[in-house]
Parts: sequence; structure tokens; C-alpha cells
Amino acid sequence: MADNSNNSSTAPGDNPRFEELGRGCYAYSADGCSNTGVIVGERGVLIVDAQATPAQAENVLEKIREKTDKPVKVLALTHFHADSTLGASAFDPGEVIASDLTRRMIDTRGHDEFRLASNRFPDLFAGLPGNTVVTSPTMTIASSMSIDLGGLEVRLMHLGRGHTMGDLVAWVPSNGVIFAGDLVQLSAAPYCGDAHLADWPRALDRITAFRPSALMPGRGRSAIGSSAVATAIETTRDFVTTLRDGAAACVDQGLGLRDTFLAVKDALEPQFGTKKAFAEHLPFNVARAYDEALGLDQPQLWTLERSADLQDAISVAIEELPAGSFAQEEDPMAAQPETDGETDALPDDGSDERDLVSDSDFAASLALGSEEEALDLSADDIVPEEEAVAEDAEDREKAFADARA
Repeated sequence: MADNSNNSSTAPGDNPRFEELGRGCYAYSADGCSNTGVIVGERGVLIVDAQATPAQAENVLEKIREKTDKPVKVLALTHFHADSTLGASAFDPGEVIASDLTRRMIDTRGHDEFRLASNRFPDLFAGLPGNTVVTSPTMTIASSMSIDLGGLEVRLMHLGRGHTMGDLVAWVPSNGVIFAGDLVQLSAAPYCGDAHLADWPRALDRITAFRPSALMPGRGRSAIGSSAVATAIETTRDFVTTLRDGAAACVDQGLGLRDTFLAVKDALEPQFGTKKAFAEHLPFNVARAYDEALGLDQPQLWTLERSADLQDAISVAIEELPAGSFAQEEDPMAAQPETDGETDALPDDGSDERDLVSDSDFAASLALGSEEEALDLSADDIVPEEEAVAEDAEDREKAFADARA
């Protein structure tokens, strides 16, 4: 998910940058937008992620046309989120490629993904009709494939579950350049609402094993040089493990979601509090970490209604969060909302007692409740993973205490 509310003086698409990462490899970034990778070969262009709207994608195309007039042959989608997919039509690609698992996420969650994303960040998705759906791929891959752009080989690879279950990366071996999507962040806080936090560090290990000389993260400036790449990867790892271990320690202690939110916020804020979208993503990040600690392996479907339930469940801390952290109750599918992104005020009846969704009610709402929400997965759908070493409660509490110190 893209950050669109941490800096009120800029609008999505301001301050565009087009960085060269290696021969034929470029990264487009702009304020409030997800990044787009551009790989130029003798036969054509491969795009990595598509921006949130066709209008924003046109800004990328303008930069591309300053470098080449070759056609866009392939658009690779690293994952299913709306801010990285809805601009696809502007590129007019020959093929749109994603992982098999991303295709399943689009099919089962794409409708609600746009509803929630456009409601949280209306400026980012301005101009899109309410019936917009997340772009579907024309081709999917289970694990990896190589594409010859003419003098430049690109490998698309699913390295395991992380930011989502179906993340792809694009690796250009001749240049040592990797386009990591939202698996890696440096200037922004990761979004973990659809994450697999136990698996994510292993995906980062696999990225590290390629020894990239340059890396495009999900948003913000790219990491150029092996030292900068290592910093980006380790910063992401620190965030993910602190979030995961903090929530697990709280669950081990029998804490509810509200107290877990406050404890994890205290642990993350000293190191990550100034990063873009930290506060906006935090409620969703903690909710997912809490679920995973309770044993819910598959992230549950985020809807406007579930977002409102989350707002209620941790409302004790809502006054500390900026606008855009939660969805409004209005449905953008019925009409495009006219909103400044602020959440509805909580009732102020002069007492400390509020009619809230309890922690247990919210946790129960995350259980698989219908066939429509469940993902029908078999063992063949998941890239095999090595067995993770189990941590006991004492180790988790110590790690979390160290992070909060």
C-alpha cells in the first residue's frame, strides 16, 4: 500500500525521480506513489509494477520515452495491491505476468482491495470509477521464468511468502539489479496487513543471496551499492521481526489486541516512527501480527467493515493516529466519496465507557467464515520452505523486551 498522507504539502505524483540502477535498468519513484521498475532491452521494455492509476502510469511513460521508443513487451506485477496494479492499461503491454498465488489473491480479494484502498487514500486513486477492479494477469508462473529482452535477461521469481503470499521479484543478473517490490522498504514502513511474517525473513535471505548491487524497494529512493542494499534489507528485517516477535510475546502473555497495539507501537516507534506511512499502516500491521501469533496462517480478507471493527478494537489509541489510518464507513463502490481522509470522530459522552468491539470479537471475526473468503490452496501452490526453528515464549519475551529497551 502506498503512503499518501504523511506529508500534506505534497500530492501523489509530486517530485518524480527516474534513477538509473544499471545498464538498461531504471526506477521511477514519486511522492505518495509506489515505485515502478523499467528494464530496457534491444527488443523492448519490461515494466515492474504499474502505479495506482493510468494517469500516474503516463508519468512513467513520459520518462521512458526520454530513454527509448521501444514498446512495452511485459508488465510484471509483484503482488496484488491496488496501488501497484491499477495503472496497467496505460502501458498497453503484450503480457501481464504475476505469480499463480497473486492471481488467486486478485480473484478473491481484488474487489475489496480497491474499495478499502481508495477509501483510505482517495487522493491516490482520484478519477477512478467506483467499479474499478484490480488488474488481472494474462500469464501466471508458479516459481520462476526467464525473459530475454534482447541483450538483457530478466528472471521473475517467487522467493516465498512475505509481503503477500505471492510476491515476485525481478532479477537482472548481468547488472546485479533486483526489483523487490514491497518485500523491501527503506524510507517507508512496510505494510504487513496481508503478510506472512514468519516467512518474510527467509524471502529476504534469498534476496541477499543474489548479492545485488542495486535494489528498487516498494517506494522511495532505490538502494545503490552493496552497502545500501544490505541496509535496506536489514531495515526491513528489523521491522518485520520486531513486529512479529512483539505481537507473539503479547499473545503469550494473554494481552488483548488493544494492549498489543500499544506495546508493539512502543517497540517500533523509536527506530521506525519517522518512516513514511508508519502510523497509517500500524493498525493493520499489528492486527495481522496478532492474528499470526494466534495461529491464523492465512491473512484474512480486509473489507471496509473489518477496518471499522479494527478502529473500534484499538480506539483507545486512535487520537494518536493521523487521518488515513482507517477506512471511512462510506462505500466508494456506491459513489465516489468526497472526503478529506479524516476518520469519523468517536462519540464523546463524557465517560470512559465506550461501545467497542472487544479484542476477542475482533479476533473471532478473522477466522475463516465462508468459502468465498477462504483460499483453496494445495501443497503444490506454495513454494516449499525449510522448517522454521520454533521460538518458545521466554525467548520471544526477551527479544521483545530488548526491542523496547
